[in-house]
Amino acid sequence: MFFIHGVLHTMAGPVLEDGFFEIQGGKIAKVGPMSQLVGVPSGAVDLKGAVVTPGFIDAHCHIGIEEDSIGPMGSDCNEMTDPSTPHLRVIDAVNPRERCYSEAVDAGVTTVVTCPGSANPIGGTILAMKTVGSRVDDMAILENAGIKFALGENPKRVYQGKKQLPSTRMGTAAVIREQLIKAQKYLEKKEAAAADSSKSEPEFNMKCEALIPLLKREVKAHFHCHRADDIYTAIRLGREFSLDYILVHCTEGHLIAEDIAKEGVPAICGPLLTTRSKPELSNSTQANPGALSKAGVLTAICTDHDVIPMPLLPTSAGFAVGAGMDYEEALRAITINPAKICKLDGRVGSLEEGKDADILVFDGDPLAVANKPKMVFVNGIQVK
Repeated sequence: MFFIHGVLHTMAGPVLEDGFFEIQGGKIAKVGPMSQLVGVPSGAVDLKGAVVTPGFIDAHCHIGIEEDSIGPMGSDCNEMTDPSTPHLRVIDAVNPRERCYSEAVDAGVTTVVTCPGSANPIGGTILAMKTVGSRVDDMAILENAGIKFALGENPKRVYQGKKQLPSTRMGTAAVIREQLIKAQKYLEKKEAAAADSSKSEPEFNMKCEALIPLLKREVKAHFHCHRADDIYTAIRLGREFSLDYILVHCTEGHLIAEDIAKEGVPAICGPLLTTRSKPELSNSTQANPGALSKAGVLTAICTDHDVIPMPLLPTSAGFAVGAGMDYEEALRAITINPAKICKLDGRVGSLEEGKDADILVFDGDPLAVANKPKMVFVNGIQVK
């Protein structure tokens, strides 16, 4: 399939005001300005100035594990029986047949990073997946896309009610620290046994096994943190254990944007379209992603679905523009930035040769409230 005369926001360079692209075998085969095209292939689709973007990416959500309108029987987001559960895997809980996936596709969201919830200090293993398909194993991009950690009010609230550790911020950090130290020692023993046959391997521990890729910096730590002091705790833990990590929500990031930028840590902001429903959201503002971006922080925007519905992802980026974020940077915040932050940019996030053909075509502004893509391609297949 060949397409001509589109306004291409490639996310890999300047906007191509009059561009073309080709899809072959589920991938982007060619992309460039019309001035470089020698001869128009027979059957090429003339987009007549329509706006073209990569498929949108929601970098933090709970789609498929907080099922729509089902209630407790569809809630598989939080295992609230143990504060440390790194060995849980989101892929074992996702129901890709729930209707929110088709609603996401309708709005142009083609990739999601779906995570355990924030009830536990250590929640489990994150999944990155496409939004089209019926079997989660086939939809997965990264089955292990990181480990979820949570700081602040949520773990406190859950375990205060159970009258057990952690019921304070100190306790939450202690649970995380203790489990990471255990995993470090476990890994050291495994490596020593591998190097010296006279030494025994440690007794199998599934929690520690789950944290080995994290300690080796093969996957990222996703820290749920709203308040500035919780953001600093995430930074402290990240430094202490030499983690490759992300600040998720980062609600008070705008108050300490320069510090975050100096640390070189990325942020996933959102949800932006909610009330200040709890104390740690008291300083929330739709200007947050713009402030972080302007400070030099690699910034993405998320819905935290089902906190707000996933179709509001582009709307959220539009509201961020209204609150001062650069337009093109807001578009990057739901395409290439989340792809980079979540280590998916080898496949998605931009219109470049060799990447998955996840492509959106719009009549008008992609971030306008009333606008939806008129065409959606996932893995080169037109699904809308």
